[in-house]
Amino acid sequence: MSPNNNMNFKLTSKFKPTGDQPQAIADLSGGVKKGAKEQTLLGVTGSGKTFSMANIIQEVKKPTLIISHNKTLAAQLASEFQEFFPKNAVHYFVSYYDYYQPEAYIPKSDTYVEKETQINEEIDRLRLASTTALLTRSDVIIVASVSCIYGLGKPESYQNMRIEIKKGEKINRNDILRLLNSLQYERSEYDLKRGTYRVKGDVLEVQPGYEEFAYRIDFFGDEIESIQAFDPLTGDSVFDEQAKQGEVHIYPAKHYVVEREQLKSAMQNIRD
Repeated sequence: MSPNNNMNFKLTSKFKPTGDQPQAIADLSGGVKKGAKEQTLLGVTGSGKTFSMANIIQEVKKPTLIISHNKTLAAQLASEFQEFFPKNAVHYFVSYYDYYQPEAYIPKSDTYVEKETQINEEIDRLRLASTTALLTRSDVIIVASVSCIYGLGKPESYQNMRIEIKKGEKINRNDILRLLNSLQYERSEYDLKRGTYRVKGDVLEVQPGYEEFAYRIDFFGDEIESIQAFDPLTGDSVFDEQAKQGEVHIYPAKHYVVEREQLKSAMQNIRD
């Protein structure tokens, strides 16, 4: 699925710019359109800077990255921009560690402290949802903390390794299972959760790493007979535009994926 370049940012608010805001919005929007590299919006606390920035995003119509210095403020900003842009893709992208203890060595007691981490699964889902939104649509606002924009691998690899599943298409089910494994999805015989899939006869169920719902793919032999989106907890059908159109794209379950050709090249270099 290529990004939809026809969608605009639609600001929803009962307020209108007042005071100095209209001039600030016009000046900053004009600066972006002219290619200004750096601009600064000045204002005291409570002066409506976030609302002014929302108006600038609507005017400029460009995918936007908002960087905050901590998770708490990033969460607040994400919530505010989600209210301003309910029909656009506003996502929250911060570190998924609830707890992180780096490895350490204490010479005095000759003690080695092993690295210990605890990952927040919901934040991990939100991170993957952010990446998927950037690759599938153009009306995207990402609110991130500073440290989280580094070290995520190549966007091209994440995009190229997606699986395209179409209603009516003929494909061996085992081939799809192998592709899911290559995208770091794990097979589950019982509970379906993020980043897993399960097989029941001619039915394949998979929950993308970035969604709260799952897809049910029915096969008739090697032909994909139907595709439905459903709630993995209740089993109830849910609306999903891709499933409705009969074509779903499943992206990797984790950010850190490597294409097969890159892997082959790396392995050869290591041998050399």
